[in-house]
Amino acid sequence: MYYRLTALLLLLPVFLQAQIKHASPDVHLLFTAGVASGLMGGLYDGFYPIDSLKNQGDFGLGAPDKLDGELLILHGKIYQTQYTGKTFEVLDHQQRVPFCMVNFFKAAIVLHVKQQMDKGTFYHYLDSLLPNVNGMYAIHVKGRFPNVKTRAFPPVNEQPYPQLAGMLDLQRFFQLKETSGDLVGYRLPVYMDNTNISGYHFHFLSDDKNTGGHIVDLTTGDITIEISPLDSYTVKVPATPAFNHFDFKKDRQEDIKSVERGAIK
Repeated sequence: MYYRLTALLLLLPVFLQAQIKHASPDVHLLFTAGVASGLMGGLYDGFYPIDSLKNQGDFGLGAPDKLDGELLILHGKIYQTQYTGKTFEVLDHQQRVPFCMVNFFKAAIVLHVKQQMDKGTFYHYLDSLLPNVNGMYAIHVKGRFPNVKTRAFPPVNEQPYPQLAGMLDLQRFFQLKETSGDLVGYRLPVYMDNTNISGYHFHFLSDDKNTGGHIVDLTTGDITIEISPLDSYTVKVPATPAFNHFDFKKDRQEDIKSVERGAIK
């Protein structure tokens, strides 16, 4: 009896690890590393490891260390579009991000739409599908796009870092015609401002994985829309001196809107 009990106790950690490993992820949870208003104010140094980020979700978007472009997460793979336009899968999982939001994507709504819509019309159409104005939604759109305009910011290397709105004249735009690919993004409510970015926020990745970036403008064609509703969120804040002394009292909402639109002041 003693030996049997000892064997069971020895096997218990293995059993528990197996249970944790196979536990289903929370598909309704949005995980955010960093604070959006902090990124707007110049907190560009990465603090959260990409390797850990992949444990929090298989879908999302964010910013790379020291900016250097844009990030997109799709099907568990992380892609970076640099200021040069070069787009590639990030394989160095020791890299760290200053800001990123991810979730485990599970579509509850799937629609095929074959209609040409500009960005404003497309967002209004999405609004008609999402009647809860205070709800959180992850949105995946795949298909053909007659027009896509993206952008990427250059890397920053010298401190003190400029605020993001002050770098709008340095962003680089990429114009794509008759392209196909994926939009990865979210519609978040106003009460999540400052921590995140309210409204629609999309990044793009072409089917050939050679082009991407933050969406500035688009026209939809033959597309499939997938929507994954979210009902909770958690935020991992940096434990860095820069974050600890950052002034969050300043209102950066206008800066956030300008950066989201890619509008140069």
